[in-house]
Formats: sequence, C-alpha cells, structure tokens
Amino acid sequence: MAKDHGPSIKDDKLYEKLRDEGESQEKAARIANAKAGGTDVSKKGGEGESYEDRTKEELEERAREIGIEGRSSMSKDELVDALRNH
Repeated sequence: MAKDHGPSIKDDKLYEKLRDEGESQEKAARIANAKAGGTDVSKKGGEGESYEDRTKEELEERAREIGIEGRSSMSKDELVDALRNH
C-alpha cells in the first residue's frame, strides 16, 4: 500500500513510483496530481518555437538562462546542440 503523502498529493502510488525512478518531489507531485485529475500529461503543453527558427542571440539568451558555459563562443548549431542536450 502506498504511503499517504497528505492532501497535496492526489495519487500517492504514482508519486512513489516516480520518486523511485529518480524524479524530483516537485515533478513527481505535478505528474501524480495531473494524472489523478484525469489529464493525459503526455499530451499536455504548448508548442515551442523550434531552436532552428530562433536567432543566435535568442539561443544565447536561453543558454544563459539555464547556465550553459561557453555560449558566447558557440556557433548557432553548437548552441542548438547544447540546449537540446542540457
């Protein structure tokens, strides 16, 4: 039987499974609660602009936001690769 994680977690069993797989508490709670609400979380979310459609400056800004080192000396293709594999 799954441990009761309190009223903030709607699907304790799924939450524990996700935590065992290495997901953070926040991510596991978000997924468990969305699934419990009947939402197909695998199809949820917006459509982001393709990295290839962004300017080099936009890619550098995004890389700065997530802490990619050496971004100023990277080409556009290198930035796209770094962002995808971060």
